[in-house]
Amino acid sequence: MTEARTKSRNAPQGPSPFCVEAEALPAEKFSDPDWTAQGERRASVPLTRLETLWFNTGTLCNLACATCYIESSPTNDALVYISADDVARFLDEAETLGTEEIGFTGGEPFMNPDFLAMLEDSLERGFEALVLSNAMKPMRRHEAALLDLRERFGDRLTIRVSLDHHTKEGHEGERGPRSWEPGLNGLKWLSDNGFSIAVAGRLLPGEGMEEAREGYARLFAAETVRIDAHDPMRLVLFPEMDESKDIAEITTECWDILGKSAAEIMCATSRMVVHRKGEDAPRVAACTLIPYDQGFNMGATLEEASGEIALNHPHCARFCVLGGASCSR
Repeated sequence: MTEARTKSRNAPQGPSPFCVEAEALPAEKFSDPDWTAQGERRASVPLTRLETLWFNTGTLCNLACATCYIESSPTNDALVYISADDVARFLDEAETLGTEEIGFTGGEPFMNPDFLAMLEDSLERGFEALVLSNAMKPMRRHEAALLDLRERFGDRLTIRVSLDHHTKEGHEGERGPRSWEPGLNGLKWLSDNGFSIAVAGRLLPGEGMEEAREGYARLFAAETVRIDAHDPMRLVLFPEMDESKDIAEITTECWDILGKSAAEIMCATSRMVVHRKGEDAPRVAACTLIPYDQGFNMGATLEEASGEIALNHPHCARFCVLGGASCSR
């Protein structure tokens, strides 16, 4: 997948400015679902309630970002386009579970030919819908359809735009040349047309949370984008992830040490449906971050996927437990 990503002419030149600064991950870490490398009991997370059901629409994307966690690119179809019929089957099941929100991620969701049908289906059933997009050309091709959905469903549809930094240099260092203006213009179009919007960004190494929020606030004010940069639901700042870099494993004792609860972790309330290339049908993965690892392949139905999740991946520690992040609203 890395080879496919780096061949894109839109790929960033050089390393991402958001690269994780750490030693390489020792091979013995995250190798056993029950025990850490130090012989301590690994923490796990039970599903308390399926509040958010995610669909990965496919890994094909118009961009090839430097540190995309699932290696999305214009040529990577490791996760094939999911169909509207398959989505409908899972929505049927979600309706019986009290699920409130349907999330769509990719790749770029608007590249999937069935995407608008599955988005409309979700909204017509009464779900909230959250779409993660780079707001570039694939989205802009569907302006008329999006305006219709906004008119019919209002703020039950939220589009979260990936704007990796509040500076052009930071954003294009991750997403590649000629990605800043189209993405910012797409965000402005959504704002100008009254959509419920949010932005997903990242912190540069050494950049503080308040410093970043102030930077985005200046950008939003200058571009008249209707987002409060100090609202964590509207500007989501994610920790960087690199599964090859060292990070602490999470033990059962960590909950008390960190003052956290397993119920706060993303996989306590969400699952993601993916269709891996070569598989006959979609499967349910533990979360949005780990779509390929068979250790997080939970089953063919939401019921099968309701079991406990062992936090046996670097992303579990860096993003969710220590980073305190969640992809949902």
